Amino acid sequence: MLECRQPSLLYDSEDMIAYHSKMSSPLPIPPLDDQFSDNVLRPNSLAEYIGQTQIKKNLSILLGAAKERGHSPEHILFYGPPGLGKTTLAHVIAKEVGANLRVTSGPAIERVGDLAAILTNLQPGDMLFIDEIHRLNKTIEEVLYPVMETGKLDIMIGKGPSARTIQLELPPFTLLGATTRFGMLSSPLRSRFSGGAFRLDFYTDEEISTIIGRSAAILRVVLPTELLPSVASRSRKTPRIANYLLRRVRDYAQMHKKEIDTDSVRDAFELLGLDHNGLSQSDITILVTLRDKFNGGPTGVKNLAAATGEDEGTIEDVIEPYLIQLGLIERTPRGRILTETGRDYLTND
Repeated sequence: MLECRQPSLLYDSEDMIAYHSKMSSPLPIPPLDDQFSDNVLRPNSLAEYIGQTQIKKNLSILLGAAKERGHSPEHILFYGPPGLGKTTLAHVIAKEVGANLRVTSGPAIERVGDLAAILTNLQPGDMLFIDEIHRLNKTIEEVLYPVMETGKLDIMIGKGPSARTIQLELPPFTLLGATTRFGMLSSPLRSRFSGGAFRLDFYTDEEISTIIGRSAAILRVVLPTELLPSVASRSRKTPRIANYLLRRVRDYAQMHKKEIDTDSVRDAFELLGLDHNGLSQSDITILVTLRDKFNGGPTGVKNLAAATGEDEGTIEDVIEPYLIQLGLIERTPRGRILTETGRDYLTND
């Protein structure tokens, strides 16, 4: 296990105390060789969670009202692009109400028996988080309907004429779902999230800068305040990417035995192949392909995937959303179009 041993990369005790004094709650300080830093970087409360203000307001009311009544919160669904904090919100909600969080994913639940085993092991007040819930098969979904509505699990025993159904009473619990493909969820399943379906939006550069500053303090990385915008602007408005870039900048400075400064940040991003807006070679390839092979579009995602060698899902879920956010492409009923802003970007790049 490698350790960060460069004194110049660590906050001294006065730096850490000063940063902590600005926070609403103490920050967890991990050992320097912590390999699961994503878990360490997660906030512990809604107050500590940065961004998604409207969602936090709604959750605060929903969780507070349920707590006053002595009930488990209603089932909640989060959706939006990867890396915006859906899983983190699930952990925060569980901590807010003091509940035990059980975590699984749609692909991991292959049979009704798998779901039954999970549900029957829940304790009163537990929360069950199902990531990528849109990947549940229809049979599993149909079993979930009565579970979410009535708290009862129907299990079929036997086959043929001798088959019978038994009904198990489950303890009160909260189902938390997360998906990157909201449209792939069936309407009956969506409607059973009585606590609401919340869409996570991309973060502002200011919010990303705050997240990076917080993460730097937790990881004990000295990142000068004036360099926060340089990292934030390349983070694709996504906290997961921001934390990834922070660690890569830290690693680059560590291995070159230098402090994190303007030059080391620039060199680290050049090595990663990112431009000033965080666009990678894959992003640029999509833009160039639209311009040169399809005369700016419109063209479908299948054609783009075939022409660039990228997976359709990667284009739709990872590349496209950020390019649309920057106004470089448009998604129309006839296909993808390169905008004038996109053409100028390629010309000036």
